[in-house]
Amino acid sequence: MTNLPNFENLYCPLPLVSKSHIVLGHGSGGSMTHNLIKEVFLQAFGNPYLEAGNDFASIPLPKVTRSKGRLTISTDAHVITPLQFPGGDIGRLAVSGTVNDICMSGGIPLYLTAAFILEEGLSIDLLKEIAFSMKRTAEEAEVQIIAGDTKVVEKGKADQLFITTCGVGWIPSGREISGDRAQDGDVVILSGEIAEHGIAVLAARGDLHFQTTVVSDVAPLNQLISLLLQAAPHTHVLRDPTRGGLATVLNEIAQQSGMGIKIEEELIPIKKEVKSACELLGFDPLYVANEGKFVAILPKNEMDAALQALASHPLGKSARLIGVVDQENPLRVTMKTLIGGTRIVDMLSGEMLPRIC
Repeated sequence: MTNLPNFENLYCPLPLVSKSHIVLGHGSGGSMTHNLIKEVFLQAFGNPYLEAGNDFASIPLPKVTRSKGRLTISTDAHVITPLQFPGGDIGRLAVSGTVNDICMSGGIPLYLTAAFILEEGLSIDLLKEIAFSMKRTAEEAEVQIIAGDTKVVEKGKADQLFITTCGVGWIPSGREISGDRAQDGDVVILSGEIAEHGIAVLAARGDLHFQTTVVSDVAPLNQLISLLLQAAPHTHVLRDPTRGGLATVLNEIAQQSGMGIKIEEELIPIKKEVKSACELLGFDPLYVANEGKFVAILPKNEMDAALQALASHPLGKSARLIGVVDQENPLRVTMKTLIGGTRIVDMLSGEMLPRIC
């Protein structure tokens, strides 16, 4: 006679079902996962590619790709504490960050994918807010989120929510933009005031110990960069000064191109309240993160047209010429200070503000 199993010894507790918070069952791949996707992500991002229900997106090539050119692809992971901060949240940060990375190649952003790591206990209402923030930012950037993935980890194994995004774009034929293309005599333009994102996040954490009106500059930059490239089609370098700030990206460009970069402290735009916060905290604003600014390096004869184009858009109204490229100090970034001296601006060696972007 066949021995029957002792079902009492085979008891396995099912995950607690919750309508308000993420539980492990939401990552099971079963009905709870499908319900979460339907009630949160499809409501926010719903389009025919996602609604097909596949593990991939089969997409047509848009009109912009029917002329000669090449694909540009970027991937990024987004971790920040807190998840929401003045001026934005991790969702807006995730979409903007990847859109902007595509733009820094001179590319036109087309599609995004997104993967979510959810920690057990995360509020589903908060997740919905972040998903719809991503939706609004994607619409602002005129891109679609066409594929994604969701995983759930145990309490304590993540910091509420991590988002990884991948962006796909198209670089038109003849457009060559990269960090190694800075040339002697080029000008260095900054699209607006620096250090707002880092200070806004610190304020949201309660680390400032004083009140401030500073909000993050997080935003997709593709429309602004499109205006720039129409006005200055021979732009050589684009770079967004995120982690490590302005100083770090200028050093990266100097190293890639073998050139020197000279900037002037008095020309660098910075809001008074941001400058005051940095002075009180002992931070150098050159190293504080930005999420809605970029550096453009281009020929001097296209400078006036570039500045005029940037000033015509709300995100570029504070754009300024801040320096030049030359061969006097190869591989170095130097800055003329407010008191008339010159100092070397090094790359950030460590982490000033953890989990900032």
